[in-house]
Amino acid sequence: MAKRDYYEILGVSKNATADEIKKGYRAKAKELHPDRNSDNPDAEAQFKEANEAYEVLKDADKKAAYDRYGHAAFEGGMGASARPGGQGFGGQGDFASAFSDVFDDLFGDFMGGGARGGARQRAARGSDLRYNLKVTLEEAYSGLQKTISVPTSVTCSSCNGSGAEGGSEPVTCPTCSGIGKVRAQQGFFTVERTCPTCNGIGQIIKNPCAKCGGAGRIEKERALSVNIPAGVETGTRIRLAGEGEAGMRGGPSGDLYIFIEVAEHPLFQRDGHHLYCRVPVSMTSAAIGGDIEVPTIDGGRSRVKVPAGSQSGRQMRLRGKGMPMLRGGTPGDMYIELAVETPVNLTSRQKELLREFEKLGENNNPESSTFFSKVKTFWDSMKS
Repeated sequence: MAKRDYYEILGVSKNATADEIKKGYRAKAKELHPDRNSDNPDAEAQFKEANEAYEVLKDADKKAAYDRYGHAAFEGGMGASARPGGQGFGGQGDFASAFSDVFDDLFGDFMGGGARGGARQRAARGSDLRYNLKVTLEEAYSGLQKTISVPTSVTCSSCNGSGAEGGSEPVTCPTCSGIGKVRAQQGFFTVERTCPTCNGIGQIIKNPCAKCGGAGRIEKERALSVNIPAGVETGTRIRLAGEGEAGMRGGPSGDLYIFIEVAEHPLFQRDGHHLYCRVPVSMTSAAIGGDIEVPTIDGGRSRVKVPAGSQSGRQMRLRGKGMPMLRGGTPGDMYIELAVETPVNLTSRQKELLREFEKLGENNNPESSTFFSKVKTFWDSMKS
């Protein structure tokens, strides 16, 4: 298969300058790099093709030979004669040389490496912190201002976060020259690794601060005032920007995330922004009806009319007496659920009156009458 034109491979014209050729190669290398094209089986071959083209066109002597003879200039040993004292094209040294010409730019995008990557790492952002806060249902209803104590890392006041003693400054790491990474040649590729001397920071401290040991921050418990809005529920997350762990060497602080847990209530059960309250009523009140007084979450009272003949499980709604919405809007409702209570510890006279009532109550229990009528029908059908 005939080789493609080198200028065409890099997407430049034959009159392109050295800078234009380098720019074209950089764009192709970024586009075709195998790490970015794991789903393209041809990417590696195209990537090597671009390297081969650039290796020739970046060299003035090789470029002149290619312009005059084309690909034939590098066949039969002509590649070695194109540059005095040079080696034939296609060797590992040439391939790596072509790639390393744009390594800083290319890997600045791929890996965050280069001097720019090292500079970013010197002032590392602090970690985010999590704080679990338990509140009562009443506090979730009304909202509150609460002071919490958070164990965290703060900037060292002795060295102002630099990590160096007595106003001295960190010095450039001699191993990586401040880049934060070291490079090693492996075949065709140059591999970057975190510098073992400075751990990727790019700087070392010869005289570390006695208070923080060179870290630039110390452990300390801080008191923070937190605004808990009305309507929060279990799982609500509140973010306090910049209140997390202090950054390394003067870097920005992380954030503090407060996770809310609403405690169970002895009277109310919550379902979203609605509240439920189970209220026991006497058998007499349920039978003949009447008024009952029920509590509300705001500490108030509401009178509720119990209809005559109410059964256990019957619900009555109090509009707007539920929980507020977290971001505004119509508040929820409160539902009263009746629990008809069977009397206990009866006296002889009470038992006598109930038996008398039972004899007189032929049509007072329609649900029981309907149920046992269905039972009788079922048994009769089984006999037949």
